[in-house]
Amino acid sequence: MATTAQDVRKIALALPDSSEKLAWGMPTFRVGGKVFVALGDDDTTIGVKCPKEERAGLIAAEPEKFFLREGHDDNYAWLRVRLAAVEDTGELRAILADSWRQAAPKRLAAAHPELGGG
Repeated sequence: MATTAQDVRKIALALPDSSEKLAWGMPTFRVGGKVFVALGDDDTTIGVKCPKEERAGLIAAEPEKFFLREGHDDNYAWLRVRLAAVEDTGELRAILADSWRQAAPKRLAAAHPELGGG
């Protein structure tokens, strides 16, 4: 079953110290003032934090799921995800938690080892 924008909102807001704020006309979810996920304009895609050096491998492995918006994402540590290609809310939760870890202040991330990372 495809994941939805409502799933994104529910999971993102359940992450520690996260909040929702409208930016660029779209809902964004933040931790420590930094955006870790943004809903696309049509609610079928999201943008998440992703180290630039990891993007090509993810896109090559699953091009139906991951992509870049040409000319927009080139200079940012950001990756787009098609919600219809995300297997389930468990996978969505893992993607959002990974993005949250990259945006969260180090002390906050360290206080939540259950969200993965080092």
